[in-house]
Amino acid sequence: MPTNSSAQAPADIDIRALYEALVEPRVIEEKMLTLIRQGRIAKWFSGYGQEAIAVGTTWALEERDYILPMHRNLGVWTTRGVDRERLFCQLMGKEGGFTNGRDRTFHFGLPENNLVGMISHMAAMLPVACGLGQAIRHRNEDRVACAFCGDGGSREGDFHEALNLASVWDLPVVFLVENNGYGLSTPTDEAVAPDDIADAAAGYGMPGRVVDGNDLFAVMDAVRDARTHARTEGPILLEMKTFRVRGHEEASGTTYVPDELIEQWAQKDPVGRFTATVRDEGLLHGDKMDAIRGELEAEVDDRVEWALDQPAVTSTPEAERAAVFAPPPEPNRPSPNAETEETRFIDAIQDGLWAAMEKTQSMILMGQDIAEYGGAFKVTDGFVDEFGEKRVRNTPIIEDGAIGAGMGLAIEDLPAVVEMQYADFVSCGFNQTVNNLATTHYRWGQPLNVTIRMPFGGGIGAGPFHSQSREAWFAHTPGLKVVIPATPRDAKGLLRTALADPNPVLFFEHKKLYRSVRGAVPTESYRLPFGEARVAREGTDATVVTYGVGVHWALAEAEHQSEENGAELEVVDLRTLVPWDRETVRESLQTTNRLLVLHEATRTAGFGAEVAAELGETAFELLDAPITRVAAEDLPVPNAKPLEEEIFSAEARLRPHVEELLAF
Repeated sequence: MPTNSSAQAPADIDIRALYEALVEPRVIEEKMLTLIRQGRIAKWFSGYGQEAIAVGTTWALEERDYILPMHRNLGVWTTRGVDRERLFCQLMGKEGGFTNGRDRTFHFGLPENNLVGMISHMAAMLPVACGLGQAIRHRNEDRVACAFCGDGGSREGDFHEALNLASVWDLPVVFLVENNGYGLSTPTDEAVAPDDIADAAAGYGMPGRVVDGNDLFAVMDAVRDARTHARTEGPILLEMKTFRVRGHEEASGTTYVPDELIEQWAQKDPVGRFTATVRDEGLLHGDKMDAIRGELEAEVDDRVEWALDQPAVTSTPEAERAAVFAPPPEPNRPSPNAETEETRFIDAIQDGLWAAMEKTQSMILMGQDIAEYGGAFKVTDGFVDEFGEKRVRNTPIIEDGAIGAGMGLAIEDLPAVVEMQYADFVSCGFNQTVNNLATTHYRWGQPLNVTIRMPFGGGIGAGPFHSQSREAWFAHTPGLKVVIPATPRDAKGLLRTALADPNPVLFFEHKKLYRSVRGAVPTESYRLPFGEARVAREGTDATVVTYGVGVHWALAEAEHQSEENGAELEVVDLRTLVPWDRETVRESLQTTNRLLVLHEATRTAGFGAEVAAELGETAFELLDAPITRVAAEDLPVPNAKPLEEEIFSAEARLRPHVEELLAF
């Protein structure tokens, strides 16, 4: 017989409703397993035997609290009252599901239910919970965020970055580790050194507690206490001990699990334990429980069969493309006769950021050393004195954690600006950027106003880890906008657009331009549109398409060619790579009939290859010569300036390529 609960039923609990909440996900599990055996569905991630954690947690939390569940937490969604017809369409991959066929099972969020679903990368949602907790603290609300993680995911960097950030910032976050004994097939004790994952809490200055995850009342008690602690004192870690009696996903089976272990945990089955407890204590009669289960089985059977009969998801290319980004803000161009001031590149960025902070009181800046120190390049110097520590926040060295927290803030309508100390370090924040931020609007329609400021580029003798140009990584990722200004005017106007855009934007700021380039910048408020290139210099003999520092190289070369050879180069500054302005380049080619693409980044798979391929395909008839690409050598950026300037740099090989193109 199953072991009864060791915790007591709360006096004010609606036992019938609680029993129904616990049994419903079990009934759905049983239906799904039947469908798997019948070959009517192909995949199911089972939470069979773990229902008490999802149901008990959700029951113990307030409706206003955020929950960030995982794929074995069906009971979170059912207990939160999610629309069942849409839920079953989602689970069946049919028309009417929450993601319109763009993702499966629980990879989505429902803001109206305060639910934020997972991505497949373990522990990735824990930093997002920190952002949600930060928003709660910022507004002084009576809420918490509860983020689920598996035992395997507790080894991921995001787990440790999130726990540290929550502790340092005293955030109202409950971290819940669902320890079910296995990763896919690797036992927890082969992947996790300590016996209790909850022991990790002490290293981050927060309490940790081990809970019997198969005891519904114990789960409820622990989560209620954890909520109180998180709300008043800061984060807490709960480790729920349970067991996965089905496969990682149903097709993988459980042959790697000893039979006696499954039998042992079957005696601790949470549904059986709860049933025995309420029956033995006279809280709910057996015939009533039988009736409840019968009603649920009939209801689930009807709804699942109905969902299976729904049409397959269909769409159009136009609709799918439109779903990648939220609608952008309207541009606010400067007036033709606007007054201007001669401004350095860095000051234009600082002015644009300052103005946005003044206008949008909910905007929050985060990054390493950005507060009192003012950032590695002093862009945020003075900001903390003006806007306060709640809005200008030093982070630990946690790129992924900071970007994930930015996502959480954005979900709560607090625009987030995350500064990478150097753009090179965004590789440590790659998962949150390309897998979480980039996909969210497409999957479930959530706008994310997150701007990642990226000081980048070479020319200052900083070597391979502080000089890289990695914009092509992100241009290749649908769902991210990539902006690279070359002038102070564009830097300010494009940054103001980025900060107002309800989509993730990577804003690349060239370090060498910070204090070496000056230009006229309108004093009035303005925003420049993305996807609109600028003709920086008109010409008739060849078009040079470039961006960032390449614009200055191209303009210098154009002056040289004009003075020495009488050749007139037209220089097109793309300004944004996603979106990029194909039409302006094509219009230039109609005049010049020759194209050279220039960028500071390395040649192979650089963004210049995209421009060259696109124009070779769509404007071939306009070309009088092969398209020329000028880029850096395929080398890490060398430290010694002679190596960088004479061997690595694209600038060193620009002139011979221009002359070869003009002579063709």
